Amino acid sequence: MLDFRKNSINSALRKVLKRFHYPLEVMLPCVRWYVAYPLSLHHIEEMIQERGVFVDHATVHRWTIKMVPVLAAAFCRRKHPVSKRWRMDETYIKVAGQWKYLYRVVDRAGDTVDFLLTAKRDMAAARRFLERAINLHDLPEKITIDQIGANTAAIESVKAVACVDILMRQNKYLNNIVEQDHRAIKRITRPMLGFKSFWSVRILIAGIETMHMIRKGQMDCPAGQTMSAAQQFYSLAL
Repeated sequence: MLDFRKNSINSALRKVLKRFHYPLEVMLPCVRWYVAYPLSLHHIEEMIQERGVFVDHATVHRWTIKMVPVLAAAFCRRKHPVSKRWRMDETYIKVAGQWKYLYRVVDRAGDTVDFLLTAKRDMAAARRFLERAINLHDLPEKITIDQIGANTAAIESVKAVACVDILMRQNKYLNNIVEQDHRAIKRITRPMLGFKSFWSVRILIAGIETMHMIRKGQMDCPAGQTMSAAQQFYSLAL
């Protein structure tokens, strides 16, 4: 664990911590365990009790919801650039008994470009996701998609409005990279015993995706330092 002195914690996180009574050294591992491994909140509650800390599982959930947006924003500032050849696809996440849609893009090396949970799977949702990814990473040279018509329409719409030329390729088999990458996210969400709030799920997905990108080596570390995935996650608090 890194040294979390009060003056070393980033200012955004320091504001969040004012509302909590536990030290960061206790809270941060709980948050990381929840977004890094296929565990329920009750599992986290039992694990932290083995360290002599008694915390209700609802409190762990509250820590996660408050801290993840700050940590995810810190990661974005330290994220490696991605290539200009993208694979775009979507998968399903059940929220309050209804299927929602997690749009994701990875580059040809399998690095995550961006992600977005949406209520609908249509042209408007696909376009909103694509525009967000482009705003974060600039225009791609090529986007590979499957045969979903909404994605095709979204790409054509972005090209027409922005007057840009993006090569679009429809090939189910070439999109295996992103489809395989979905599994890492679904593996973590499966034991979470059902999502009730669309808003909170978006935050949790951001935490899961952040930890997944760290594992894939997408975060800049200080020169000459070798840091484990856990250490990299904890360093986002500094």
